[in-house]
Amino acid sequence: MITLIINIKELLQVRASNISKVSGAEMKILPTIKNAFILIKDGRISDFGLMESLPKINADKIIDATGKIVLPSWCDSHTHIVYAGNREQEFVARVNGATYEEIAASGGGILNSAKTLQATSEEELYKQSAKRLEEVIQLGTGAVEIKSGYGLTIEAELKMLRVIQKLNDNYPVEIKATYLAAHAIPKNYNGNSEAYIDDVISKFLPVVAKEKLAEFIDVFCETGYFSVDDTNKLLKEAKAYNLTPKIHVNQFTAIGGVQAGVNNNALSVDHLEILNDEDIQSLKNSKTMPVALPLCSHFLSIPYTPVKKLIASGLPVALATDYNPGSTPSGNMNQVVSEACIKMNLTPEEAINAATINGAYAMGIQETHGSIVIGKHANIIITKEIPSYGFLPYAFGSNLIDTVLVNGVIV
Repeated sequence: MITLIINIKELLQVRASNISKVSGAEMKILPTIKNAFILIKDGRISDFGLMESLPKINADKIIDATGKIVLPSWCDSHTHIVYAGNREQEFVARVNGATYEEIAASGGGILNSAKTLQATSEEELYKQSAKRLEEVIQLGTGAVEIKSGYGLTIEAELKMLRVIQKLNDNYPVEIKATYLAAHAIPKNYNGNSEAYIDDVISKFLPVVAKEKLAEFIDVFCETGYFSVDDTNKLLKEAKAYNLTPKIHVNQFTAIGGVQAGVNNNALSVDHLEILNDEDIQSLKNSKTMPVALPLCSHFLSIPYTPVKKLIASGLPVALATDYNPGSTPSGNMNQVVSEACIKMNLTPEEAINAATINGAYAMGIQETHGSIVIGKHANIIITKEIPSYGFLPYAFGSNLIDTVLVNGVIV
């Protein structure tokens, strides 16, 4: 199948093949080609360039993108799409004055989601999750990481991971599975995080690894959840199973989780709403990607990740949704990009870089996704007719996507 997109007003994120991420001042640079074409063969980018240099091509399908902008699909590196039910009651409680921590302490939060998920069949869980996945694909997400973590028993965690695997089998987008081994301490452990971590290591990890259900491992390193010692112990043991760390850190407090992530060669450290100078220093000269989740800050009314400080320190930043039932019931990466510009003062160039090429890096798929490079997957967004790419974050309440292609096929 050969697809040709012509008369593109502006083709964004055109990169050399050896660029896997952008950092610091480079994040303000978004390479583009105006009045461009892009050629897709068998689901991959085959060629692109100026319209005036377009060779004669016998295409099976021609798409005229006059007045429209084309860019690589969003790469959402942090989601919890597989969950059961919702937590709208907790939302109402927060509106009435309860804090996130108070809700969790009263049996709500993650433990509430775990109770619902444990009682939900695998078939029903898949049905609910597939509906969410289809929605985010239509919103332009062409690659997504999905975590377990709302099971908290071996049976329920395996159920979640099997659903993620089934989604990967049945949908064309790139899906990466993360075993969120330590998301919260189950009630029957009476707050003993060490005992739970020991059981995860001895009973859970071997089964997950044997069934090859995950590529990444995650832990919520946070006050009231899991300590730095818990985190180091779990990640050290996970190395034997070739599970790459991607961890939750610094959402509410800075307790050394960033350093634990870097020391354990984490691919990414996510949240980072609370950061100190030591955290930033530890990220320098590492291969760990800082990931900000602005919709979580928006929904919970907590601080936003100081991304400008990270970038000013020469570091890269990725953006993701954190799609989950408790703190971010949305998988809209377009809103993420807008929120990053409006509330975190990123430029449109910085936000788009963070949501595409750097998001791909945070999932380990930078060789195949996240930029316009010959040979990469043709996961592409075609906008409606808009004046410039700055209009994408500006018009935050409008759906500006006209067409989404995954592996060269319109979805």
